[in-house]
Amino acid sequence: MYSEPEHDPDVDDDSGERSGRRRAQLPGSGLDSLTGPSPAIRYADAMRHQPGRVFWISILGVGAFTLWGVLSPDGMAAAMTTAMDAVAAKVGWVYLVLTLGCIGLLVYLGFGRFGRVRLGADDDRPEYSTWAWLTMILSAVMGIGLISYGVAEPITHFTTPPHGLADPGTNEAAVRALQFSYFDWGPHAWAVFGVFGLAIAYSTHRRGNTGLISPMLRPLFGKAMDGWLGNVIDILAVIATLFGTTTSLGLGASQISEGLNRVFGIPNELFVQIIIILGITVVFTLSALSGVNRGIKFLSQTTAVLSIFLGLFVLIVGPTGFIGNLFFRSTGEYLNDFFKVSLLTPLVSGDVEWYQYWTYFMMAWWLSWGAFVGVFLAKISKGRTVREFVLGVMGIPSLVFFVWFTIFGGTAIKIDMDGDGGIGAAAAEDVNSAFFETLEHLPWVGLTSVIAILLVVLYFVSGADANTFVLSMLTSRGTLEPSRWVLAVWGALTGTSAMVLFFAGGLAALQQAAMLSALPFAVIVALLGYCIVKTLHEDQTMDAYRTVRRRDLETGGTGTRGEESVDIDDTAVKPAPAAD
Repeated sequence: MYSEPEHDPDVDDDSGERSGRRRAQLPGSGLDSLTGPSPAIRYADAMRHQPGRVFWISILGVGAFTLWGVLSPDGMAAAMTTAMDAVAAKVGWVYLVLTLGCIGLLVYLGFGRFGRVRLGADDDRPEYSTWAWLTMILSAVMGIGLISYGVAEPITHFTTPPHGLADPGTNEAAVRALQFSYFDWGPHAWAVFGVFGLAIAYSTHRRGNTGLISPMLRPLFGKAMDGWLGNVIDILAVIATLFGTTTSLGLGASQISEGLNRVFGIPNELFVQIIIILGITVVFTLSALSGVNRGIKFLSQTTAVLSIFLGLFVLIVGPTGFIGNLFFRSTGEYLNDFFKVSLLTPLVSGDVEWYQYWTYFMMAWWLSWGAFVGVFLAKISKGRTVREFVLGVMGIPSLVFFVWFTIFGGTAIKIDMDGDGGIGAAAAEDVNSAFFETLEHLPWVGLTSVIAILLVVLYFVSGADANTFVLSMLTSRGTLEPSRWVLAVWGALTGTSAMVLFFAGGLAALQQAAMLSALPFAVIVALLGYCIVKTLHEDQTMDAYRTVRRRDLETGGTGTRGEESVDIDDTAVKPAPAAD
């Protein structure tokens, strides 16, 4: 099996060759390298028509799972429910601790000395404008959540406040509803994506590795990542990514079916939802095969414009003053109780079911999407600094989601407070109806409903084809040009798995699959975070960003007095402290 050659850093002290020496230390610039692909990527490209055991084992596992669902849907649903109950009751807290740790890690990397590190060569600059970059992050990563849960989660928490922290239907319940919505869709979610994205971007753009997960763990496990252990990790990434995608397919199909029912009177039933999943699968598979995914920039900006229009429309015609006050009160409550809510776990068995449906499911869903989102973020973030990356991936999207959930969720809450509670009742019966039920209380319901349906479809087209590409890449040794037949296989398997799970247990089965597949991946994320820090500290190209201490000047940065000093860029070094 191919093993990436180790690089022997140059220690020449000629300051005139410093820049070129540091550039030479990088074996390649990773994705779309301007200096040519690294040896690891060249090997993966050469073998792209011969996918290895990661592909075949993943296909075998997914095929067996699908067959189980076809032959015994009730048995599969019962087994998954039992497994999920055990996981939530015994180790569900892992999801909370891990996501909080991801926030801490990104804050440390983004606002410490490594914040100036560029994801690429030192002279690389971003390929996309900041506007285009942010719209791609928002629409292709979690855009579907804006429609699926933008009203459903706040109104559900309003009618049934989490953990009994408020009386249902009160102003305090409204604040708590948005507070917990922020928790599920804010920094905790985006930090998971950020850790994956930063690890993959650094591994590919700075180290010349392929986009696989296993090479990123070499600082901890060494060459074991080139063998079976590395294969197991990549297979886990594939399984988690697949079930994260199927959950999104199920949510999208339910939303589209609900919208079509309200606008055109098409029955909202299982058969229609299965047909929608099938149609969406054909579209995003053909898109991936034909290269339409290159138009993701255009699609993302289109969805951004439509989303801004819809959000401003509801803000203006809705209860504007209530929305503004609710936003600031909920944000204050969120910040005040940040650590309390981040580590709030169930102490009685009755609470576990709520966590399975909301907090644990959300955190596991983000983990299952991590590999796909990480590759996507790495692809579009080449040339940006770590600090820009952290702000653009964790900061700005969190704020956008806070505003969106407050506008739509706050509007629904105000309508129910002043009315008969119809939106909350509709959400309790079917969460997919909440968004469209809210639009029916506002002007231009026909136009806004069509825009909402269009947004759901565009979010799929801009994200699902990229997800198919990532699954193909992960099972083709990390090549950036997977074979067309591999793309077709994963497109078909993604749609088939979604339909089988949907048939076996509906949306609940999709959620359980995502949660179960994400559990072993949680360990990988923790190891990945450790490896990022370890690699940055050991990478000699990072010397320019290190604060020099008096001991370093005395020992030449080697830790031993009298040895030859390592050349350090004077312009990037802070003054050493004065002698005692």
